Amino acid sequence: MLKLYWLGLGSLLILAGLYVFSSRRKHLLMTLLSLEFISLSLYFVLYIFLLTKSSELYFLMVFLTFVVCEGALGLSILVSLIRTHGNDYFQSFSILQC
Repeated sequence: MLKLYWLGLGSLLILAGLYVFSSRRKHLLMTLLSLEFISLSLYFVLYIFLLTKSSELYFLMVFLTFVVCEGALGLSILVSLIRTHGNDYFQSFSILQC
C-alpha cells in the first residue's frame, strides 16, 4: 500500500513537471529546468517500480546516464544562445534566423 502511495506521488510530480513545461514561459532556462524535473520524477517512479518488482536496478544507471547527457546538451544550447543573442528570452530569437 505504501509503494502505491509513492507511485501516485511520482505520477503527480510528473504531471506537475508537464504542466510547468507546457505553460507559457519567457525564459529557456525555466523550460530546461522543468525538463530536468520531469526526468528526475521519472527516475523516482522507475526506482519505486523496479523495487516493487524486485528487478535489477542496472537500468536506472543507463537512465541516469541519458538524463545527464540530455542536461549537458540543454546547457550547451543555453550557453550558445546567450552568447549569440545576449539573453535567454524566447522573444529575442527566431528559429527562422540563421
